[in-house]
Amino acid sequence: MVLIKPINSEKYIKLLETENKIAFEVDFNASRTDVRAEVESAFKVKVEGVKIMITPKGKKRAVVSISKETPAFDIATKLGLV
Repeated sequence: MVLIKPINSEKYIKLLETENKIAFEVDFNASRTDVRAEVESAFKVKVEGVKIMITPKGKKRAVVSISKETPAFDIATKLGLV
């Protein structure tokens, strides 16, 4: 499993609402391709892009851009973020 948990902070909720992006904490060995494939299969959406970053605490985060046809807000609702 590549996705560990969704990130529920004020910064990422704003991205969710304004830019149709959702953020996850991911496995440290996961690549962009792995994250894209898991999000597309788990939520049945089209992913436009994935940005990966490593936090100062040594954790890996992925910000996933969802296509305009599907609001990321729907995914957040399924995950219980909003």
